[in-house]
Amino acid sequence: MLTILLGTNRPGSYTRRVVRHVDATYRDLGHTPTVIDLIELPPEMFLPAAYETKPAALAPFIDSVLRATGLVVVTPEYNGGFPGVLKYFIDMLPFPQSLRGRPVCFVGLGAGEWGALRPVEQLQAIFGYRYALIYPERVFIRNCEDAIAEDGRFLDPTLKPRLRRQAEGFLRFVESVKNLAPA
Repeated sequence: MLTILLGTNRPGSYTRRVVRHVDATYRDLGHTPTVIDLIELPPEMFLPAAYETKPAALAPFIDSVLRATGLVVVTPEYNGGFPGVLKYFIDMLPFPQSLRGRPVCFVGLGAGEWGALRPVEQLQAIFGYRYALIYPERVFIRNCEDAIAEDGRFLDPTLKPRLRRQAEGFLRFVESVKNLAPA
């Protein structure tokens, strides 16, 4: 099972629009991803007690990560980093089994010229620390306000082919590492 992690809980975000394209790309390639939308996280997850005892309502989100054969993280850049809700979600995942040996790839989008390079590199460091298997081909969407229409269409004609190339490569990567036992 392939899982797409929508890395923000902001309603109406550009990230949400990009996730629809990422999801459609994998479906076109014969896969039916599960999407973890952080806007749907249970409010009790944010209580201090959740660090010690995970709320039952969080279980489906954690299970989606634990069952994932591959994880596609789509993150915006907020203030030079990735959203705090994404970090908090990662913090709530069981350590080490949630990410150890799990293939992961990244799509970043930002309003600036670098298209979320900083947050993706920050996430790569965290996922590397958690022993994830990081696929090296990243997709960066720069100047997202000019590249993505209000209705979600890509205005930049290079985006769909780039996402498809990444998806095809990531699927091959997932297949090639599936028999590696986590260390």
